[in-house]
Amino acid sequence: MRKLPAVETAKAIMTEGMDWGVWKWLTEKKRVRAIADEARAALDELEMKVKESWSNECKIAYNQLVEQDDNPKRGRKQAKDKKKNEPQNAELKVLAAVKRVKDADDEAYNAHEDAEDAFAAAERKMSTSMAREGARLALAAYDRHEEAIRRAESLARTK
Repeated sequence: MRKLPAVETAKAIMTEGMDWGVWKWLTEKKRVRAIADEARAALDELEMKVKESWSNECKIAYNQLVEQDDNPKRGRKQAKDKKKNEPQNAELKVLAAVKRVKDADDEAYNAHEDAEDAFAAAERKMSTSMAREGARLALAAYDRHEEAIRRAESLARTK
């Protein structure tokens, strides 16, 4: 996966933000938000381009897995103990690979949401320690999203 400038900028600002005090967070939060939104949009765009290069069989299997997701309100967040019926139309090998990609996508999505929640709580309470935790979670979310894209790319190469 190629490095995205928007993501590298966001990682740098989040790493820098781990040392900021309350005034710095207050003065920089709008800029940090804009940079974080650009990074997430860049990752989402790259993810979509990679998935567009998949074979039709992979696309169908992935879409079937997404449709089976039980919690449409929360997006990709899943209940851990629920067993899902596997799509019947896809070859088992393809299905297993697509499921690994979807699981990585879900993990990345949830990591982003956790970071968003942490930043929202930090802003409500004007807490620098919570903002630092949000920055730490955002860094982890970028890594997870990049890993999910790498998995999707490997599926695209195995056409």
